[in-house]
Amino acid sequence: MFRSDLLQGKRILVTGGGTGLGKAMAQKFLELGAVVYICGRREGVLRDTALELSSATGGQVHYMACDIRVAQAVDEMIETIWRDGPLDGLVNNAAGNFIAKTEQMSPRGFDAIANIVFHGSFYVTQACGKRWIPAGHKASVISIVTSWVWTGSAFVVPSAMSKAGVAAMTQSLAVEWGPKGIRLNAIAPGPFPTEGMTKRLAPTPALEKRMIEAIPMRRVGAMSELTNFAAFLMADEVGYINGEVIAIDGGQWLNSAGGFGNLLELTDDDWTEIRAAIEATNAKDKAQRSV
Repeated sequence: MFRSDLLQGKRILVTGGGTGLGKAMAQKFLELGAVVYICGRREGVLRDTALELSSATGGQVHYMACDIRVAQAVDEMIETIWRDGPLDGLVNNAAGNFIAKTEQMSPRGFDAIANIVFHGSFYVTQACGKRWIPAGHKASVISIVTSWVWTGSAFVVPSAMSKAGVAAMTQSLAVEWGPKGIRLNAIAPGPFPTEGMTKRLAPTPALEKRMIEAIPMRRVGAMSELTNFAAFLMADEVGYINGEVIAIDGGQWLNSAGGFGNLLELTDDDWTEIRAAIEATNAKDKAQRSV
């Protein structure tokens, strides 16, 4: 679809780049000639991903363990990257989410989402911007949001609130930083087959079936469809696209707002099953962070 050198020479950071959508986008950028940095909290996962992607593409991959919820840690990471030269692109991809009854959510559960998505996306974007702007360096920022930024969504309130904030950041900085040659856009994906999406947003077969039935195209997205879109927005050849939030969801949000309002009829037993499945996934992830 693209010429092989479309992103040649560009240096791009993908947050949450060790797994899922981030890993897929990182691979696409590498295939198109970019030097890629990936960050996340699980160093072992990042190390394995960097080796895998480097072997698959022959490209240059750097990994850095960083908790983007901590502003100082973010600034130190970005400073380390800048020692080799400025970034040309940033993908705010790191996120967390799970379905839950809002009245049963703990402050810790809320903060787990808001601190990564809302705070973390700002910290990384600002850390780059305050280096790009004095140097007069042009750059492109892509943030991964959701279609809930337009409508809100029941049962994923922390994500809906946080992603809406990232969309607002995108549109605000597109105006503020646009004159400086820095453009910001956001992608609002529908369901794509990643472990994080499936095990936290559709953790039972019945929920997965409901989700697909709400998509007019009656399927989840192919990873190549998302990665092609990200590469398109990252390229200089579309440098007049700025401040846009664009859905890639098979028409899901037009049919159901892309949210979880159709879960209103679930019983308490259903929610007990869902919570147990999500807690098992969280426990697995926590174990991996210690590796």
